Amino acid sequence: MENGKIVALEDRIPKLKEQRRRKANRRLVMLLLLFFTMIVIIAYTQSPLSRVKSIIVNGNEVYSDKEIIRKSTITNNSNIWKVDQAEVAARLRKLSEVKGAEVKIHWPNTIEIKVKEFKRIAYLKQEQDYFPVMDNGKVLKNKKSKIIPVNSPILLEFKEGAALIEMIKSLETLPKEIVNSVSEIHYTPTKTDPYHISLFMNDGFEVSATLRSFSQKMAHYPSIKSQLDSDKKGIIDLEVGSYFKAFETESEEKEVE
Repeated sequence: MENGKIVALEDRIPKLKEQRRRKANRRLVMLLLLFFTMIVIIAYTQSPLSRVKSIIVNGNEVYSDKEIIRKSTITNNSNIWKVDQAEVAARLRKLSEVKGAEVKIHWPNTIEIKVKEFKRIAYLKQEQDYFPVMDNGKVLKNKKSKIIPVNSPILLEFKEGAALIEMIKSLETLPKEIVNSVSEIHYTPTKTDPYHISLFMNDGFEVSATLRSFSQKMAHYPSIKSQLDSDKKGIIDLEVGSYFKAFETESEEKEVE
């Protein structure tokens, strides 16, 4: 009914036909768009455009970009649609010095690899070889070197276990300048103290301490040393209090605040 008048069926048929034609056209357009989209996707996945063009590596210091990429097994011939991000990350975490890994795909053809490495805190000396000791207390037996490390304490007589883990934790909490001033740390347990250590400093002093309180007391090393005569070397005892005993006259003992 239009404006109160009855519209004949014959008059409505053209409008119904037009509405049906428009709906059919919309369906056809949608089907064509879907068809061509599928064609483009299939063509892209089968063409060189779907291959990995660039691989970006971030967060690595110990391992080179080439080593990380080689371990990931991703190459410029890899199809970006077939890159399993979780599988690649798991493969990278198997590296002895990698703590974590994350793989991201940036379309159309870029892979980004982010790694987080364990830190090398010290080096364990065994015979003539030096082995990196990581921040989780693990000794990397496959990374031995005969070159003396620079600016890293050298550990002697330690083995993987509670004492080594405690030693690494203590070194991590100390300021970098104090850690860099340490030349060697010897594990020298006694009957009364299974955590006793002896340090040889780069400035010529020696330190006798226990791992139970090492990090707290060693943090005051610069202050303690400033109260001593730099020309008179000796042993700074941090086991109970803070005492200094000169090498020349071991009977001379000085309490240091």
